[in-house]
Amino acid sequence: MDIVILAVVIAVVVLGALGGLIVGSRRKKQLPPPPPAAPDITAPPAEPHVGDEAETPREEPRRTIEEVDLPDGSAPVVVEEPPAEAPEIEIPEPTAGRLVRLRTRLSRSQNALGKGLLTLLSREHLDEDTWEEIEDTLLTADVGVQPTQELVERLRERVKVLGTRTPEELRRLLREELVTLVGPDMDRAVKTEPEDRKPGIVMVVGVNGTGKTTTTGKLARVLVADGQSVVLGAADTFRAAAADQLQTWGERVGAHTVRGPEGGDPASVAFDAVKEGKEMGANVVLIDTAGRLHTKTGLMDELGKVKRVVEKQAPVDEVLLVLDATTGQNGLVQARVFSEVVDITGIVLTKLDGTAKGGIVVAVQRELGVPVKLVGLGEGADDLAPFEPEAFVDALIGE
Repeated sequence: MDIVILAVVIAVVVLGALGGLIVGSRRKKQLPPPPPAAPDITAPPAEPHVGDEAETPREEPRRTIEEVDLPDGSAPVVVEEPPAEAPEIEIPEPTAGRLVRLRTRLSRSQNALGKGLLTLLSREHLDEDTWEEIEDTLLTADVGVQPTQELVERLRERVKVLGTRTPEELRRLLREELVTLVGPDMDRAVKTEPEDRKPGIVMVVGVNGTGKTTTTGKLARVLVADGQSVVLGAADTFRAAAADQLQTWGERVGAHTVRGPEGGDPASVAFDAVKEGKEMGANVVLIDTAGRLHTKTGLMDELGKVKRVVEKQAPVDEVLLVLDATTGQNGLVQARVFSEVVDITGIVLTKLDGTAKGGIVVAVQRELGVPVKLVGLGEGADDLAPFEPEAFVDALIGE
């Protein structure tokens, strides 16, 4: 019996050993390969913790209220701000003889007209075809039909009487006739100094794009150069930044600008400008008016209203119409419409240096019966010049 029990025990032990060997071999086969070594990465800085994870605050030295110097309240603390720099006041160039100084600039664009006429007149035989070419040259320069016919008739008569035609004689002849055509006897002074009161009042009208606001600013420079004090009225309230533009022009020469809210009543701004001009004792008030398209009846009504409101305080001495010389005959349409609403007393031709159609000077004067008083000959601040017929003609025909 003991032998049987011993045999059973030995069998159990042997079976247990064999089972352990089998399980161990299977585990060795199923173990995965060891993972690759992880790269050494620097941990990001720890974020601050809150609540239970918050660290215990470190002890730091602190000052008590007795140790802090407090103001005694005897004098308030004043923070000095740097003073605002006033704009530098410019001294405009004198206006006397300004057109003569700008003659070279004018002659660059106008010489074609004068040289063309002199070349045609210098032909050995002045037949009908030549005279027709002379007419075409004048018409192309926007002189106008009626003035062209008058000039050609006088030239034909004088050339016939003259007989010989040296270059010097032809130049003198052409100059005399052109000066007569332009109108040397017209009063071209800008009326800014009424005898019985101050200030003189000048309205500047014209469509947008002609340089109306810029011309108003340049005219302020002309008047300041002639020793007059100026107040500007920014009554072009319908065009964005028009008031800012005019104020900038005024600040450059020390002229005060009166303005209102954008889209406000232009007549109200004009009225206030005249009122402040009187209070300040200014010599001249220049009013820049709205200039939307002349085909809009509303603009014409508004201009009439501005003039009527201003004249409740004093008569308007000048109404200057600004025309773009590069538009040629199209400018005459604008001139007619504006003259029906306000009494135009003078014309300002801008961009005259950028066109070969200098004959518009003659045409617009004939159309309105009023003189060209000022001409713009460039983008410079002092390129607005009083119009002088003789200097203008000399630029046309060259030296």
